Amino acid sequence: MRKRSIRIGMVGYQFMGKAHSHAYRDLNFFFDDLPVTPVLQAIAGRSEEPLRRAAEAYGFSSYETDWRRLVERDDIDVIDIVTPNNAHAEIAIAAAEHGKHVICEKPLAMTVDEAVRMRNAVQAAGVHHLVCHNYRFAPAVQFAKRLIDDGRLGRIYHVRAQYLQDWIMDPDFPLVWRLRKDVTGSGALGDIAAHILDLARFLVGEIRDVAACMETFIKERPLGEMAGGLEAKAAGGTGRVDVDDAVAFLARFESGAMGVFEATRFAGGHRNGNQFEVNGEKGSIRWNLEDMNWLEVYFHSDEPGLQGFRRINCTEPLHPYAERYWPAGHIIGYEHTFLNLFGAFFKGLVENQPVKPDFEDGVRNQCVLEAIEKAAGSRSWENVEYR
Repeated sequence: MRKRSIRIGMVGYQFMGKAHSHAYRDLNFFFDDLPVTPVLQAIAGRSEEPLRRAAEAYGFSSYETDWRRLVERDDIDVIDIVTPNNAHAEIAIAAAEHGKHVICEKPLAMTVDEAVRMRNAVQAAGVHHLVCHNYRFAPAVQFAKRLIDDGRLGRIYHVRAQYLQDWIMDPDFPLVWRLRKDVTGSGALGDIAAHILDLARFLVGEIRDVAACMETFIKERPLGEMAGGLEAKAAGGTGRVDVDDAVAFLARFESGAMGVFEATRFAGGHRNGNQFEVNGEKGSIRWNLEDMNWLEVYFHSDEPGLQGFRRINCTEPLHPYAERYWPAGHIIGYEHTFLNLFGAFFKGLVENQPVKPDFEDGVRNQCVLEAIEKAAGSRSWENVEYR
């Protein structure tokens, strides 16, 4: 098959840059029927030497030290934004205005106003757009969605979700960009609660109103910067932490379901515990990213004495995306969620069909985040005002 080249321009090159680059490089190996080939054309960043090393390591043909030059280039089809959150809006809007398709890491923006401007820009330009809520694309999560949509759980009563991490519990961990409101917008709320909110919206639907509390446990830290992955290095001096370390909230869905959510980076022993449970009139499902190939399923109709959660290894050919990889029982990992996400995006691009989650999803997620922050401040229930 003659494949069409889709030339990628990436802005940023740290943790998410590595994850995205890996997915582009492996995409045609697993999605061999996809009629496009991602070409790693150019990467942009501020510091030339680490940027040059990243371009070489990831396989990009060139690099730019100014993202504006990247967006203006005629040999770029897609701009992929993996920068800190405060740069998302300016880059995405400029990319859309130059006719580029736009992929953006989550959360989409710092504020609802920014997110709305980003959505409006891509819609006005008529370009394709994607926000990288990759956990939707774990085969077990896709299978959970199928079970819910097929009515196997019946009416949904409860959604229970947690995202638990522990990487900033050390008081000497530096004040990196993820802990600064002017760069990130919010703390655990936007960084990891955004993920479980997206999963809840994907599985159950829109949220109507919320009640919340937020806490910052360590209010001053040594200054420092990210050093790859979730590692950091101190740079001298101290600064004030002005984002949340943890957030807990209740939610009422438009369907009538109730939701209980928690996101924290202070849950000792939990490296990346992204997990949910959905309870319905006919059964329940639950999933945990740290055991991501398995979906636990319970049906009320099971024979008495044999009832209880069963573990389904979602690697059979009939499970979503599983046929792309290995024989049944041969598990996949975190990186494959990006392959599935980008496979769907490029298929939609070629067929000129929208793919979810898009910037509209990003706006709706941001509206819920804003309502949660407002509810934490008012200590009362707040409606989610969608725009």
